[in-house]
Amino acid sequence: MKNSIALKTIVTKEIFRFIRIWPQTLLPPAITTALYFLIFGKLIGARIGDVNGSSYMDYIVPGIILMSVISQSYANVVSSFYSTKFQRNIEELLVAPVPNWVILAGYVSGGVIRGLLVGMVVTLISLIFADIVVNNVLITLSMALLTATLFALAGFINAILAESFDDISIIPNFVLTPLSYLGGVFYSVGMLPAIWQTISKANPILYMINAFRYGLIGISDVNIELAYLITVGAILCLTFMNLLLLHKGIGIKN
Repeated sequence: MKNSIALKTIVTKEIFRFIRIWPQTLLPPAITTALYFLIFGKLIGARIGDVNGSSYMDYIVPGIILMSVISQSYANVVSSFYSTKFQRNIEELLVAPVPNWVILAGYVSGGVIRGLLVGMVVTLISLIFADIVVNNVLITLSMALLTATLFALAGFINAILAESFDDISIIPNFVLTPLSYLGGVFYSVGMLPAIWQTISKANPILYMINAFRYGLIGISDVNIELAYLITVGAILCLTFMNLLLLHKGIGIKN
């Protein structure tokens, strides 16, 4: 009972946190998405033509939606938990009889909710530019949920290990963004030379974007079962790492 109250409290705090500043959390992704569709979809897409039997606009929609989910779920957790450390509010959690898994689940849930909410906003905007008929609802929703969970967990690790506000921007800027853009958002891996196809397959985001694309428009460059295996495996690994860091107090109790 106590754990459920603690979990509900953390999740509620996280939701109100990003809703209260919605012009900073929800509005920018919407504007950025509209620009993506306008520039890449309308202007450039008309010259590229079809990709794997689908119009270029329809092809990039899933990738842009999931890219927004990735960035927002990550950003919410890393900024919120690090702010808790920076403002010394973390001490209240440490002295409270709250298990580590409740702390982790609360912050990750907040990141997942923000990521999915932004994903819904981006999806609604995409309907203005593209005519999307969902190919498989279960795959679409489950991959969006798993991806948001994965990157919320990654954001939590970043927040634990970060020692300054600069540290929470390094991973998104120099790792997350490049991997997202190189994950097949704006192109099919089959369009690349053989050597770059092989290199691209080492990018885990490629599998998530393609599985999500398959759920929406029925097109994928990778095996869907493998995409789920990689995503779920990564979630389990990051969950274990987060709980271990919390248990040892690394980056928190020093």
